[in-house]
Amino acid sequence: MHTFKTALLTFALLAGTAASSSAQDAMPGHDMSAMGGEVASILPEICKSGGEAPMMPMAMDPDMDQAHADMMAGMDAMNRDMMTGAKADDIDVAFVCGMIPHHQGAINMAKAELAHRDDEWAKAMAQKVVDTQEAEIVEMLAWLEEQAAK
Repeated sequence: MHTFKTALLTFALLAGTAASSSAQDAMPGHDMSAMGGEVASILPEICKSGGEAPMMPMAMDPDMDQAHADMMAGMDAMNRDMMTGAKADDIDVAFVCGMIPHHQGAINMAKAELAHRDDEWAKAMAQKVVDTQEAEIVEMLAWLEEQAAK
């Protein structure tokens, strides 16, 4: 079982990641290393009570530029984890478990914006997304730990 400190450490280690190996492999010529490497699931075990969802990779456009590839990277992992979390036995837990990868997907997209663009309004919005979504993930992981302890 995850402890709160373990959940926070896991989140801290994974929060900066945005590119899945499957997306990287599907995008020949696109360097995903700028986005932090491979996405791993941050879902605690309570989120997997309904079983894991199958991986259904999205088709990637080989002509996509790096900025768009970075924004799309990790979407497969996000979708798989959202579906896995939403299958949790308890509906309240399922909601929270589905929201964690949804928030992480928003963070990944925002980090792609920060890495590749220069519009000040868009970059400020992206930073706001990162800050608020990371804080909410920490809250959700803490709540899930409480539920798992019951």
